[in-house]
Amino acid sequence: MTTETIWLGIGFLGQGLFFGRWLVQWIASERTAESRVPVSFWYMSLIGGLITLAYAIYRKDPVFISGQALGAVVYVRNLVLIQRADQTKSAPRPQA
Repeated sequence: MTTETIWLGIGFLGQGLFFGRWLVQWIASERTAESRVPVSFWYMSLIGGLITLAYAIYRKDPVFISGQALGAVVYVRNLVLIQRADQTKSAPRPQA
């Protein structure tokens, strides 16, 4: 197996995870009969995006490098916002 073949596999793995996030979102939405974006969507976005970023760096493709790098910032930000919201919901409320 050549280095090129291994990197092609890495690239397809990243793209597969990135595509799979839409299936997860679709299933979650169908189950609730309304549009839902589950937390797993953002984790799959981040992991798939970072794997694809590694592939883009290997390929030295500035278009895909910039797109995936900026996308990763958005995915992390959404995960931080979700975590903060969860902490706010579970925090004890002060007694009046």
